Amino acid sequence: MTMQQTFAPADAGRASTQQDGGAQEDQAFRLDLRRWLETAYADFARAWPGGADPRNLDYRRAWEDTLCAHGWSGLGWPEAYGGKALPLSRQAVFHEEHARCGAPLGVNLIGHGILAPTLLHFGSEAQKRRFLPGILSNREVWCQGYSEPGAGSDLAAVRTRAEPAPGGFRLNGHKIWTSFADRAQWCFVLARTDPDAARHKGLSFLLVDMRSPGVRVEPIRQITGEAEFCEVFFEDVFVPSDALLGELNQGWRIAMAAASFERGTYFIPRLVRFAQELRQVRELALRPDARGRVPAASASVRHRWARLAADSHVLALKSQRALAGAMRGDPPGPEGSSTKIHWSEAHQRLLELSLQLLGEDACLGPDAAEAGAAGAAQLTHAYLWSRAETILAGTSEIQRNIIAEQMLGLPKA
Repeated sequence: MTMQQTFAPADAGRASTQQDGGAQEDQAFRLDLRRWLETAYADFARAWPGGADPRNLDYRRAWEDTLCAHGWSGLGWPEAYGGKALPLSRQAVFHEEHARCGAPLGVNLIGHGILAPTLLHFGSEAQKRRFLPGILSNREVWCQGYSEPGAGSDLAAVRTRAEPAPGGFRLNGHKIWTSFADRAQWCFVLARTDPDAARHKGLSFLLVDMRSPGVRVEPIRQITGEAEFCEVFFEDVFVPSDALLGELNQGWRIAMAAASFERGTYFIPRLVRFAQELRQVRELALRPDARGRVPAASASVRHRWARLAADSHVLALKSQRALAGAMRGDPPGPEGSSTKIHWSEAHQRLLELSLQLLGEDACLGPDAAEAGAAGAAQLTHAYLWSRAETILAGTSEIQRNIIAEQMLGLPKA
């Protein structure tokens, strides 16, 4: 295949979720939303001191606040709780267009994407009335207290315990890799309430006020220089009985349901950014280096880029299939493990190629004087962050076990 054929600027790598022949109403919604986002985000970024800074957590929180203030939260919630009651197809359009305009993900993703639908499904009326308004307005940020040292991918091995106390529970334990815990007002915690029960059967789902006496948060510095992850220590923390979500010792069932609520939309912004980064890599491959050599002239570079373009197309199709299944009401299956492995490993390959093409420019900071420094720094940051993508949300090894056992019917190792 020639360089011109491989790097043709056709729509290779597009991660659209829009179905062919989609409803006119959805398309009109898309166009109106696109116009609003392009204007609103450009105005927001321009007004931010120093300009757009999507890696800055204050910037991300402020943009998230802006979205909520304009009614772009609670997209799928019932109107009775302040939501927009949008069908899943339009929720998908929102996530795609939001990523397409370059806006960053927020810091209350756990609250909006996981805890809110879990509350709507399992919460008491009092719990819904207490917690949903704070999520809708973005006034209260949530984090997820699942993983522990020694209980990361094996969630049923959690040791954090909640023991009965007058009026509630006393919580003691240690969570790790808790995103945005240092910015959260609340945390939903999976804790062991029956130490004598089987691993999955003695867990409960608690809503914990992070301002309670005995809660201590320690940020974890990452390779990117940021500290989005934290360790959280619970030392004799009182949790009132009305903060138990669902029934006692039914936390595993609730946690598994919570994990399914983002099904159909979770990968959409990630696939849009994959396609955007793929276009950046294409531009790098066509740019002559200091000696006048064009990297795309190399058969190896062309082969790697073509494989990544195919990955982008296939991942978009997988995302569409997951969305269609969710819209039909199909129960979640193990297919998501295939998408998780494919996306995370392809994304790492994409960013490895980007660093190779950047060469020394990969060392530039975003404020460097050299042309293209901001774009180079963005790709380098993405490369560093991508090293975690085959670990977080279930390691590739765990995902392969799920595929082997649940899709291929192979015996457990």
